[in-house]
Amino acid sequence: MPIKGKKGRLEVICGSMFSGKSEELIRRLHRAEFAKQNVITFKPGIDTRKSLAHIVSHNGKERRAYPISNSHESLQYILELADDSIDVVGIDEVQFLPTEIITVIMELIDHGKQVIVAGLDLDFRSEPFGVIPTLLALADEIVKLKAICVICAQEAQHSQRLINGKPASYDDPIILIGAEELYEARCRDCFVTNKPREKQNELFATSPKTDFKQTVL
Repeated sequence: MPIKGKKGRLEVICGSMFSGKSEELIRRLHRAEFAKQNVITFKPGIDTRKSLAHIVSHNGKERRAYPISNSHESLQYILELADDSIDVVGIDEVQFLPTEIITVIMELIDHGKQVIVAGLDLDFRSEPFGVIPTLLALADEIVKLKAICVICAQEAQHSQRLINGKPASYDDPIILIGAEELYEARCRDCFVTNKPREKQNELFATSPKTDFKQTVL
């Protein structure tokens, strides 16, 4: 794939479940097509909730998408399909894909593509989800959407996983595909976490420390 002179851009749509991420992705991709741009769409093959070969939003909107696995060969296939004829690349549920997707996305951008991705920024434990934090740092544009809390009707930014009607255990698997039957949108006040006390500060414990006395600006 020959490198074009002008680089592309990265747009990241994130938020909790039921916040309209897929709907916004579909809207932006349709808008690009309306502007006579050639668009291709991908989704993780693991997400089979409503369709294997389509992105389907919670309000019923859908769009044809190529399902891809986490294998190196499948991820590289994105680069093959997004050839010189393609202007815009859309990827839904990007949090389910491995770290290698970041390299693929940056290569697409280096070749002049506009890349639009959508995904959960927080997992069911309310911790940063997969590759999303890195993509947010690299993004040219970030759209953070919120849902409506099912408890108090305030803005919701958390995805509450429920097992038999009760909040899931902190140690449950990170990935559990589901929708209304397993998850609820919750605000910060109504979100229930079962994080063990000894892990309360673990998320930030390994953050690099800055010695401001030695920092030269």
